[in-house]
Amino acid sequence: FFWTQFSGAANDNLFKFAFTVMVTYQLQVSWMPPAMAGLVIGALFILPYLLFSATSGQVTDKYEKTKIIRFVKNLEIVIMSAAAFGFVTENVAVLLACTFLMGLHSTLFGPVKFAYMPQVLSERELTGGNGMVEMGTFVAILLGNVVGGLLIATPGVGRLHVAIGCLAAAVVGRAVAQFIPLAPATDPGLKINWNPVTETWRNLKMAHGNPVVFRSLLGISWMWFFGAVFLSQFPSLSREVLHGNEQVASFLLVVFSIGIATGSLLCEVLSRRHVEIGLVPLGAIGMTVFAVDFYFATRSLPPADTLALGEFLARPAHWRVLADLLLLSLFAGLYSVPMYALIQLRAQPTHRARIIAANNILNALFMIASSLIAGVLLQSGFSIPQIFLFTGLANAVVAFYIFMLVPEYLLRFFAWVMSHVVYRFKVRGDQHIPLAGPAVLVCNHVSFVDAVLLMAASPRPIYFVMDHRIFRIPLLGTIFRLAKAIPVAPRTEDAGTYEQAFERAAQVLREGDLLAIFPEGALTRDGTLQEFKGGVMKILERAQQDGVAPPVIPMALTNLWGSFFSRIEVVDGNRVAMVRPFRRGIFARVGLNVGQPVPAAQAQPALLRDRVAALLVE
Repeated sequence: FFWTQFSGAANDNLFKFAFTVMVTYQLQVSWMPPAMAGLVIGALFILPYLLFSATSGQVTDKYEKTKIIRFVKNLEIVIMSAAAFGFVTENVAVLLACTFLMGLHSTLFGPVKFAYMPQVLSERELTGGNGMVEMGTFVAILLGNVVGGLLIATPGVGRLHVAIGCLAAAVVGRAVAQFIPLAPATDPGLKINWNPVTETWRNLKMAHGNPVVFRSLLGISWMWFFGAVFLSQFPSLSREVLHGNEQVASFLLVVFSIGIATGSLLCEVLSRRHVEIGLVPLGAIGMTVFAVDFYFATRSLPPADTLALGEFLARPAHWRVLADLLLLSLFAGLYSVPMYALIQLRAQPTHRARIIAANNILNALFMIASSLIAGVLLQSGFSIPQIFLFTGLANAVVAFYIFMLVPEYLLRFFAWVMSHVVYRFKVRGDQHIPLAGPAVLVCNHVSFVDAVLLMAASPRPIYFVMDHRIFRIPLLGTIFRLAKAIPVAPRTEDAGTYEQAFERAAQVLREGDLLAIFPEGALTRDGTLQEFKGGVMKILERAQQDGVAPPVIPMALTNLWGSFFSRIEVVDGNRVAMVRPFRRGIFARVGLNVGQPVPAAQAQPALLRDRVAALLVE
């Protein structure tokens, strides 16, 4: 599967770049000036995404996926045979038709590519799988551009070599596609709507029905907007700002592709093999910081004659520019991969390919918008570095807007920072946390950040039942309100809050989500495990009345007693927390042990306490 998608992406770019170079430098086409060639070819390639994405999403949901993949690769061989004829005979009209058809080929392959992975990969493998595919795509784009440029520039026989190369890549892609394991249809009874306009609208409405998924689609589309601004301006940036030749322009593409590939693969390392959307805000921050610094790095460059690549690299001032470009693309990889994985995980399986088709439509619209906006800014007198600055600042605004709409991203980012920077957090037994369906998580209560660490350990959102007083603590209170934590107070203190808490907990379980409770009722004041109170039993009884029997998952946080957020300090005779910020230093080792689920019918406070106590000594 990896090599099939790799060969297709490489062939797309080998063909497009060779064709662009041919009509820009080697042929005189009266009805297509060289300055317009790249724009025309790019527009023709992206047009099928707008016209046929909705249809391709339906086809992918309806039929077995490897059949679709092999059909698409057969189509690629046919298209590349026609393209070979076009190159050899210098027939620009045929090559333009092939450009449109290769866009159609990619439109058909896009939904099946991303819908196939969640069918054959587990949740723990999904981030790594998306990272591999994202890395492979950008390396293939780079390789295709480089090979296409080298082949077409071969004196005398360049066009013949391109024809052979395109056809060979298509044949190789079809050969390896034969070995892809089967993936059954997810909605075989689907009746296909062949009207692209109405189906496109229906797909967008379907995606909009899941706010987290739809806003993730917008986030991915924004990343393509951001990337398209940079990629489209590399030739002009090289010539007008960096004073480099075409080798420098190509090297900028190399650096950008390496950054995306590195960031994509880092997602697997930084996510503990879960779909970790906490990396998305980290990626957005990095994209803005290094886009803004890119502007300042290019402002101070001295004038120069046209520089070859070696001369360009010999100047120290250029290394800051390259570092900014590498890092902003690396953070773009961290930004996009978790979003792709989240969409695959949260989208309804029977509609997954159509949701991905909606993503392709939005991506195309955002890339077209990026070209139009960049063109307007250039016409208005903006320099290329100023456009990059504008894009970097706009990224901060867009990211903040998305994260306010979907606070889960910021919550997971905070949890990721706590579990990777403040603490070295090791989780054991997290396979016992169910990936779907309701469950009640019970855990010992050691510190004010226990809930944050449980967030970091879970692949799914958790709704916490928490003491109402914790909402008064600055920052932590804000975080728990964003997390839609459920405040609970003693019945004798506030009967209304008490009843509302259990009604809201029952609703969480009815809706099939995870509910967490700290049965001790308060933070430990001496580091020992206290008796479990009866609140968990009332939650289970209410769930049973609704016909829900959620398993109870025992958990134990270890080595948190003695940290900054635990009540280990004594001030005026009282146990308090958060007095000495570096009491245990940073990167202190803490852990979470997750035990086997306890059936709801067997769950009792004493049994659950014994299970948690046993986990504390593992």
